[in-house]
Amino acid sequence: MRRSLLTLAALAGLALAAPPAGAAENRCGWYVNPTPGNWYLSDRDGDWWMRSQGGMEAEGFDNAPDFNSKEYVKLQPNGYGYGCACLSVDTDKAKMNITRIYSGTILPLSRCRNDKALNKPG
Repeated sequence: MRRSLLTLAALAGLALAAPPAGAAENRCGWYVNPTPGNWYLSDRDGDWWMRSQGGMEAEGFDNAPDFNSKEYVKLQPNGYGYGCACLSVDTDKAKMNITRIYSGTILPLSRCRNDKALNKPG
């Protein structure tokens, strides 16, 4: 009986430690801030919106990385533009939205420029 309880407790602990269904996915591509309050990641599957002015904002948006000034392209004199990044995220594939951001890393621009599956932003 005691062994059964210990086994049951161990299995319950493993279930709690297991990642949730639909665990985070890693998406890499152009990391774009084209205008105030608008952000998306453009990868081989399309544009994944993570924030739109006056609209949706991904949970954990503060976990998105800051741009690196050396790996950044300005689109306008006001400073909006794009870089290259990988983000660990949850997505809503039907709406092409990033629903949660866990973390992210800025990559060299050359990584995205050399990826033939990516369209140049802007």
